[in-house]
Amino acid sequence: MPIADYKTYCSILDRARSGGYALPAANVTSLTTANAVLRGLAESTADGIIQISTGGGAFASGTTVKDSALGAIAIAEHVHRAAERYPIYVALHTDHCLKDKLDKFVLPLVAETEKRRAAGRPNLFTGHMFDGSNLSLQENLDISAKLLERFAKNELVLEIETGAVGGEEDDVVGDHAAKLYTTPEDTLEVARRLNPIGGRYLLAATFGNVHGVYKPGHVKLKPEVLRDCQAAVVKAHGESARFYLVFHGGSGSTQQEIHESLDYGVVKMNVDTD
Repeated sequence: MPIADYKTYCSILDRARSGGYALPAANVTSLTTANAVLRGLAESTADGIIQISTGGGAFASGTTVKDSALGAIAIAEHVHRAAERYPIYVALHTDHCLKDKLDKFVLPLVAETEKRRAAGRPNLFTGHMFDGSNLSLQENLDISAKLLERFAKNELVLEIETGAVGGEEDDVVGDHAAKLYTTPEDTLEVARRLNPIGGRYLLAATFGNVHGVYKPGHVKLKPEVLRDCQAAVVKAHGESARFYLVFHGGSGSTQQEIHESLDYGVVKMNVDTD
């Protein structure tokens, strides 16, 4: 199948939420790892997401060049061609991108999609993540709102994060203990700021999840945080405002914790260290 376009991808996300399951979003660093994900999805007869981080993009561009956007473009172009040979839909995403890396990673990729659209070609990527978890919520949402406006015009899905996922990934260290659990107040502000813009966004609300692999009992997941956040936004804005949630840092989580998070609206689960 061709890479899922915006309409198809939104439909896939809708089915995931209503069906109580999540799409696997596997990080890749090369054509070889991208091919492995395609094969795994096809063998599982499951739609999924191929995802590239800033570090993965830099690695893919070569250790001399180390250009995150260039490497991401190279992998994405390959996946566009290879995916047509597989009987499943695949979306292309980028992973965590902090404010200071937007100009070198996400924004050049959005510009590449805009060039493709102007030429009548499909989007290069399906969605991109902005990680403003190291900022104040106000600054995080100021930037997210500007991105969502641009994304909506180009049929791109935005992923944002509130709170801070613990651990470390791609030199992003989440060590803000007070922010490991998103609050209902946080998510109400997200809905207030972003929902009127339109378009589609995913929310990586934090509920104690931690990047990396840890001994059992080290990570204190509280899926009920997701339940309470969803309940607050539905009460304030109605059922249509229910979030499409993302589960980061799920390595080592129990089946019970994963299933409970799915019950509360997780539609995308990232896979990197597993």
